[in-house]
Amino acid sequence: MTETQGNLAGLSRFIFRTPDWYASVAVSLVLAAIIGWLAFDSAFPLDDAWRGVFFVGVPTVVAGVLTPSLDRALGGQLTRDSSALLALACELLVVGILLAAEILSVGLGLTQQFVLDALLIALAAIFALRLLVLVAVSRQSPLQAVVPASVQTVAAAVMLFVYSGSLHYFEVGGGPLVQTVLARPEQAPIELQNSIYPFDFVMLAVICVVHAVAVWAFLTAIDRPWRSSLGVSVLDFTRGFIGHVAEGSRELETFFEDIGEEAIVPVTVLSFRRSGGEEKARFVLPMIHPGPMGEIGGGNLPVRIAENADGMAFAPHATAGHDFNLVTEREVDTICETAERAYQHIEYTDTASAGVRTSEGDATLTGHAFGEDALAVNTFAPTFADDVAYAVGLSAAAEARTSGLENVLLVDAHNCNDGLDGDDLGHIVPGSQRSFDLMAGAGRLGERLTRADQHPVGLGIAHDETPWGPEDGIGPLGIRVAVVESDGHRTAYVLVDGNNMEPGLRERIVEAIDGVDLVEVMTSDTHIVNTVEAENQVGQTLPEAELVECIAGLVDDAVADIEPVEAGMATETAEVTVFGNDRTETLASHANAMVSMGGALAIVFVTAVLSVSILIFALVSGGPW
Repeated sequence: MTETQGNLAGLSRFIFRTPDWYASVAVSLVLAAIIGWLAFDSAFPLDDAWRGVFFVGVPTVVAGVLTPSLDRALGGQLTRDSSALLALACELLVVGILLAAEILSVGLGLTQQFVLDALLIALAAIFALRLLVLVAVSRQSPLQAVVPASVQTVAAAVMLFVYSGSLHYFEVGGGPLVQTVLARPEQAPIELQNSIYPFDFVMLAVICVVHAVAVWAFLTAIDRPWRSSLGVSVLDFTRGFIGHVAEGSRELETFFEDIGEEAIVPVTVLSFRRSGGEEKARFVLPMIHPGPMGEIGGGNLPVRIAENADGMAFAPHATAGHDFNLVTEREVDTICETAERAYQHIEYTDTASAGVRTSEGDATLTGHAFGEDALAVNTFAPTFADDVAYAVGLSAAAEARTSGLENVLLVDAHNCNDGLDGDDLGHIVPGSQRSFDLMAGAGRLGERLTRADQHPVGLGIAHDETPWGPEDGIGPLGIRVAVVESDGHRTAYVLVDGNNMEPGLRERIVEAIDGVDLVEVMTSDTHIVNTVEAENQVGQTLPEAELVECIAGLVDDAVADIEPVEAGMATETAEVTVFGNDRTETLASHANAMVSMGGALAIVFVTAVLSVSILIFALVSGGPW
């Protein structure tokens, strides 16, 4: 992962799950009651609270209930939960603006008209906010989104019209019914009685138009770079991202499909079966990256592989970076089908070499030969490293095969990184010193495995889903252990369903394990854990001593489970759609620029729009308040 991609991963700080609509409605009503109690001044506090619920809470509830229906009728996809949360956020914005206006009014000796004008600006501001959010969340043009976006502002304006006595300024004969329904100033707080004029609603409409134009200009400004370089809209990315983190939708996959490229990737399967033909364990290694996040694309690849294996499945991390993220979960089906095809072509042998370990520079490789095939696991620990580039992995596997091996399952142990800090996040790219260390080490390991004597092979396995979850950095597969024995030599392969490890943890695990000759610790790089936090590495939050104890116990269980097996390996290729070369870097650059520059640009637009709104009111009122 590069620094730019690390910054993109940092967008997980915005991840949240939308609360249920009734929770948002309940909070908005309670907040409205508190506001009424603080703002209004009647003889009865409960009456003040009720007025707060009525004048502040009702427009919020109306907006939360009506907006999804209007939005979906126009082809949008706003959910009831999102609508209620948006209405609550707008209520908070109105309260904040009114509070600031009241403080300025008291501090500067301004009239009550200043606060009322601030209320109208606040209603226009929530219209702009709702318009921005609806365009971002729903597949609508700004013009279509105006209707659902205006619900909360219109509801509040109707309340003002009815309870401020504005009808009295119209010389229209309406009779008792019209007067009762549309003119009830005597029931309103003293602050609203006969203080809002019909022209104020004209002014509200004017500044709403100003805000809408500003929203359109802002969206156009941030969208242009995306369309020119990626050929897609930033709104598609925003809709997909918000939908995924807030609602769990898969719309983000549609965006990734639009920018994706076709790729051919090897899928290698190493299978162990008992003497009766029953599969005991299966290592599956597609050369793709299990990202980008959550269950989007290949983020949940290890679980899917486990579901499609007869024996205990091991899905370690391949030598591939974010450019080889699958664009949709449907592509995982292709990977699983290819793995099954490879499994059907396996030719088994009952012999294997003893475990071999070799080092070259920062690269340390551990592996076994099974007939003419080999398992190789590479780690750069104790130095920090993240993903190995696809081209580097292919070259290293090819280097290992030069000594006569047929298939090589090359694993990136992915077990030591210092997170997302610093300029170098440990990506192993072509031309780097560590890429040459890996290739040279793979070649040397291949030579030693080819020359090594082979003996009957035994395998023991054990697993524990553990009490930890994604918030602790552990995916649903927990911890899995395979102990390979040949000629009395035992090698333990530990696979933790997580995304990389805290520095030094791998070494502490290795030191704590007895009863085997070699130990290597791997992570699956599952991105399920990254919906909690961008890093969330194994050992970052969970109790390290308990993790080490759990792994040591599993190794003991695996040793006790050792029995004679046959092993075999086969490789097939799959045609899938991945992010594509340099696409991840381009996407990350644009997303990071949108976050950093978009915030500043938004401040400029907000300042300009508020300034224009205040200037309009100042000119219309004839001077200061």
